Amino acid sequence: MLKVHQRCNLACDYCYMYTMSDQSWRTRPAVMSTEVASAAADRIRAHARAHRLDTVRLILHGGEPLMAGRDGLRSIVGTMRAALTGTCAVDFGLQTNGVLLDEAMLAELRSLGVTVGVSLDGPPADNDRHRRRADGRGSFAAVHRALTLLDRADNRSAYAGLLCTIDPDTDPLACYRTLLGYHPPAIDLLFPHANWAEPPPRARAGETPYADWLIAIFDEWYGAEHQATRIRLFESVINLVLGGGSRSEQVGLSPVAVAVIETDGAVEQEDSLKSAYDGACATGTNVLTHDLDAALLHPGIVARQIGERALADSCRPCEWRRICGAGHYAHRYRRSKGFRNPSVYCADLTRLITHVHRRVADDLARLTGARP
Repeated sequence: MLKVHQRCNLACDYCYMYTMSDQSWRTRPAVMSTEVASAAADRIRAHARAHRLDTVRLILHGGEPLMAGRDGLRSIVGTMRAALTGTCAVDFGLQTNGVLLDEAMLAELRSLGVTVGVSLDGPPADNDRHRRRADGRGSFAAVHRALTLLDRADNRSAYAGLLCTIDPDTDPLACYRTLLGYHPPAIDLLFPHANWAEPPPRARAGETPYADWLIAIFDEWYGAEHQATRIRLFESVINLVLGGGSRSEQVGLSPVAVAVIETDGAVEQEDSLKSAYDGACATGTNVLTHDLDAALLHPGIVARQIGERALADSCRPCEWRRICGAGHYAHRYRRSKGFRNPSVYCADLTRLITHVHRRVADDLARLTGARP
């Protein structure tokens, strides 16, 4: 993940980068410099050669990466592609709030071979309750224009999908159907970043509002005659129920496989850890001075490579531990006990997994007589 720009043109009220514990963005350069981009490219090339990687995936991220401008993005992509040519294939993606995604920008990204994911939280009123500009104006209208462009036949090759943060106060099916209206090839449904020190909204003992919300969508998606889109969280739970692996960091025990390179060259752990405490992402390494392998020695990264051994003692007897995996790593944090805890969404994950398991098991029993 390349943090090409530290600033943002929205002020979303749940943003882990600007509203939660780690505020390191304030002291970092707003834009990734040519020097840092070149050093990052050299380190990525060396890492790919050392580990004989066939492909690396580079995500242009922020803040809001489109604030780097067409020239800035073209320069960074060109630097990375030139460095990796002859070493491995490179797959470029970009995650944006969509506000600056116009015809010219999309044409640029398409020509660079960059696929685009856009954040949208449902119908206009629901989206604009959280995803607003600094002056309070909503972002839905601008995002609608961007997604209408992405959904055109000539732009579909650049369309990666939609990212939506769960809000139990919204109508789940209205949200899902609004997202489907833009014909996304994939949807990511994300738990809001929270932990035991900063619990999620609507967190009450004995209630599972996030699971209830997800289950409503799962049942419509899973029960549809034709699959309308891919939903990574649901697909990952199904794969895990059947004994496979996970492509979602929200469930499962797959080793962490992402490094973040900040605008100043710092190599950090997954940036959602900024929601836990100041410095939670830091590894003490930088592409200007260290190989990427140096970050692999950091205890936080090591802990996320060892599967069940990193789980809390209270998680180990759980029948769903290999499926749940204690949820998203950032959601386990508790002051004085670190990350070796169950997820703050433990009850919701248990209910969701139990429901998916039952639906899949019933279908298997009906079709084959077997149960997972």
